[in-house]
Amino acid sequence: MKIKVPHTLVLLFILMAFSLVLTWLIPSGEFDTEINEQGIETVVPGSFTEADEKEYLSPLALFTVVPRAFASAQGIIFFVLIIGGALAVVRQTGAIDALLGKMVKNFGDQPYLLLFLAMLAFAVASATLGMAEEYIPFAIILVSVSIALRMDAVTAIGTMVIGYGIGYAVAVMNPFTLLIAQDIAGLQPTSGMNYRLILAVPLLAVGFHHVWRYARKVQADPTASLVYGVEVPVAADVQEYPEMTGRHKSVLFVTLLALVALVIGIWFYDWYLVELGAMFLGLAILAGLISGIGINKTATEFGNGAAELTTTALLIGFARAIALLLEDGQVLHTVVNGLAAPLTLVGAELSAVGMLFIQSVLNFFIPSGSGQAFVTMPLMAPIGDLVGVSRQIAVLAFQFGDGLMNMIVPTNPVLMGILGLAGISYDRWLKFILPVILKLLAVCAIGLVVAVWVGYT
Repeated sequence: MKIKVPHTLVLLFILMAFSLVLTWLIPSGEFDTEINEQGIETVVPGSFTEADEKEYLSPLALFTVVPRAFASAQGIIFFVLIIGGALAVVRQTGAIDALLGKMVKNFGDQPYLLLFLAMLAFAVASATLGMAEEYIPFAIILVSVSIALRMDAVTAIGTMVIGYGIGYAVAVMNPFTLLIAQDIAGLQPTSGMNYRLILAVPLLAVGFHHVWRYARKVQADPTASLVYGVEVPVAADVQEYPEMTGRHKSVLFVTLLALVALVIGIWFYDWYLVELGAMFLGLAILAGLISGIGINKTATEFGNGAAELTTTALLIGFARAIALLLEDGQVLHTVVNGLAAPLTLVGAELSAVGMLFIQSVLNFFIPSGSGQAFVTMPLMAPIGDLVGVSRQIAVLAFQFGDGLMNMIVPTNPVLMGILGLAGISYDRWLKFILPVILKLLAVCAIGLVVAVWVGYT
């Protein structure tokens, strides 16, 4: 019997209902808090006390909390819509397609180099701009190139998915996951970047080794392909890429400048959602003008791009509603205390790995990175305070769990869309991706332990 996975919004609403029931069943309580040296409010370990009297939320709170949650998360929601519109305009200019075509032309006779550069490009784009849905149109193109080089669809999609998964796991300025999680944890935006960049090296090495070893096996014996005998959609002509024009180069250049401005603004001028949203709006206008697509087409694509992320915006609001229900019922600290209790028994190192396990499991239910940040970071950050794990490590555990699990959970709409376009069934994908997921999780666990040892903050 085939099990149909509910829509993510349905799963979130179920979690909301579960959270409401928890507020009825779990005792209310709270920790004492204090302001640390960095000016961040943290919980005081061992100070949890239960409330003398318990107030019960009305069942209507399940519905009234949603508008409140959207108001609470409005800054992130509107930023997501703006960046979605900006990225859509950049895609419409054809600059990204032209860049991909140039890569194929220059490295087509060196498949290993092409695959590595493609994986690196996906990782960089996800680690910086938080791109994921934008990769779906490239699925057929990559499959066509891969087959032309005597590989298969799994090789192509493995390169894409492992690349963006690792990018999310070691994000350096991803606005959808890292910046949100660090904001909730009370950390400086993009802080701790150097250690994440170091961890990117072994993770990319493990990911690429897995893909290339599989690709060589298929090249040597086509019957070894996991999709051997399966009809795979292929583009008519793998060389149909737009030529890299001066306008394309200019669009790519201003996009690069925008990324540089983002880093400088965050590091030196305390930019955040308002300034970053303004910057991406400016990027959309510049890209549209430089490419010559016209102001009307630019506006249309901006609207379409924002519309594509409407569901993401809804997920953020519904995810925030879960935390609000727990806060209203005064059981959030009770849940934190319960989760922290077993972690306090195993030491900071194993506690950090335990956080990774918790985040990985939760990703099945909340595949939206930004939504998961809103649900889990209010819990994980104070848990870290209790078990001796820095908030930076708590954010890192969230990144690892979110990024890596997005490569395998069937509730991830981006993954399922990519697999569908490439004609790869989920069971065949699972055979390919599960071994490398286990390897990458092992590397991440080691990375978390080392982070505790070196005092990563």
